[in-house]
Amino acid sequence: MLVEIIGWVGVVTYVLAYALLSLGWMKVDEVNYHALNAIAGTCLVVFSFVVDDVPNLFVNLIWIVIAGLSITRILLLKRR
Repeated sequence: MLVEIIGWVGVVTYVLAYALLSLGWMKVDEVNYHALNAIAGTCLVVFSFVVDDVPNLFVNLIWIVIAGLSITRILLLKRR
């Protein structure tokens, strides 16, 4: 039951991040957008691991790496 809740939190967070971006309430160059994607990916990695869904686990690990790289890039550019 708990793992299903974690999985649904991931789904809702992905959709929320995309909706906020699409509606202009978030920008792609903001850390918040990528943080939401990393949180969603992490939730879905946990879910995928427990239910042994390797393709879903793999794509969400990639998503987390991309989000992390994006956050790093944004923070480095702001330091300049």
